[in-house]
This record gives sequence, structure tokens and C-alpha cells, in this order.
Amino acid sequence: MLLDTASLYFRAFYGVPDSFRGPDGTPVNALRGLLDFISRLLNTYAPSHLACCWDNDWRPTWRVELIPSYKAHRVAKYGDTVVTEMSRSESTAGEGAPDGLAVQVPLILTVLDALGIAVVGKDGYEADDVIGSLASTAPVPVDVVTGDRDLFQLVDDERQVRVLYIARGVGKHEVVDASWTMRGDASDGLPGISGIGDKTAASLLNSYGDLEGILAAASGSKPKISSAIAAKLGAAIDYLAVAPTVVAVVRDLDLGVSFDDLRCPTTPAKPELFAELTELLGLGGSAERILASLANDP
Repeated sequence: MLLDTASLYFRAFYGVPDSFRGPDGTPVNALRGLLDFISRLLNTYAPSHLACCWDNDWRPTWRVELIPSYKAHRVAKYGDTVVTEMSRSESTAGEGAPDGLAVQVPLILTVLDALGIAVVGKDGYEADDVIGSLASTAPVPVDVVTGDRDLFQLVDDERQVRVLYIARGVGKHEVVDASWTMRGDASDGLPGISGIGDKTAASLLNSYGDLEGILAAASGSKPKISSAIAAKLGAAIDYLAVAPTVVAVVRDLDLGVSFDDLRCPTTPAKPELFAELTELLGLGGSAERILASLANDP
């Protein structure tokens, strides 16, 4: 089970009341919500291996250089408060996180470390790329937990790679297999092709197979595609030249971890530290539930 960690803790932050705070007033709603999400997933699927995949860089320079609008709206939304790096060493929150969440990210990392749940990231890459690389090399079936439609591209029925799509909530997640229609996620700030929506795109793909086939059918002396659609494709030709590289999840990163490193713990790796954190942060029932779930005793 590969977790798109930021997708989960952002959802927890906005879904769990901020009245959940530690004894000293530190907000812990994202932390407690994340632990409860993980507990529920463990109880439902009992994975042998578990990784919290991390955005060491939520807006990689190499993607922005190809398409400057990539996630640019998030920078505009948060202005000077945006955090452009999300490194484990700096323990920053990324994606312009509000202060109430930013303060919790280092706590999340510390608690996951105490539990012994692997956190995996790669400098210069997003969690999506970490997930793609792990999913592409795992010797067992894989469940990817995310609210990001871009990760649908990893679904592979033959290799038993699925997405547990949490857009409607972790408790109401949907299991995505190859029968679903893959599409991009507008939240990434990618413009797409003006005038060509989901239905037209699906029709073109069904008829011509892939982007290269579509462009071939739209060009030449006897184009097979209507002049209106061909004109829209032509107007977006520069975008189409780079968009596949930006959208494609990287699948071959050297992450410096072995498959055994990702084995799901059954007890905390640092029990005394976890007990101390539970008391210090007032984790209460969330701590009890994650311990029970790890022990496979829900």
C-alpha cells in the first residue's frame, strides 16, 4: 500500500475540526486524521508493506520549465506564504500550506518514524513519482491511495496495481481498475486543449489509439479529423509537445530503499518515543487505533 501522504493529511486538516489540539495548544487535527485514515485502510486491506510517499518537491523545476502554469495557481493563491520545497530535512509543508498545517508536518514525520512506517521521498520529485517507481517494481499487488486522478495512469490489472481513490473520502473510497477512464487533474494547473473536453478526447483516443495517432490523423493532405478539431489541436501543438512529459509519472527513480524496508510494522519501532508523543500531543484514541491496526487487532 502506497500512500499519497499529502493528499491524506490535507484532507485530514480540512476534514477534522481544528479543536483537536495538544495539551499546549498545538493543532493536531491533520496528524490525528492521518493516523485514523491509515488505521482504517490497514483494517480494510491488511497490507504486508506500507509506505508514506512524500513530496520532497511538490512543484519540480523541470516540470515548471516545460509548462510554467504547472501548479502556478497554488503559488498565486498563497502568495509569499507558499513553500516551494518540501524536504524531509526541513520538515516543511509544501503547497502553500496554512500555518495550522505547516506546524504539523514535522510532527507527522516524527510520529511516523516512531511507528516505524516508512517515509519515502526523492529530492526534485513529487510523491507521484515515488509512488510510480515503487508501484512499477513491487513484486506483489499494489494499492495506491490518493485523491489525484493523475495516478490512474499507474493502474494495471495484469500486474494487480489499483488505485484507492479518496475524492469522496477515505471511508467512501472507490477502487479504480482498468475499466475506469483515465483523465488529468485540473488542480495541477494544466490547461489542456481549449475546446476539446473529456468526451471528444475519449472519442479521439478510441479512434486513433494515442496522441501520436491523433496528430497524424489531423495532419497531412487528407486529414481524417474534422477541420475544427484539427485547428484546435494545431493551436495547442507547443503544449502537446511537452505535456506528456510533465503529466507522466516517473517510474524509474532510485529511491535508496529495498522492498523489505517497506514491510508494515506490527509494533512501534520506537515504543517509548511513540508513548511520549502520544502524551505530549494528546493523540488519544488515534494512537490507540493505529496501534491496534498495526497489530492486526482492530
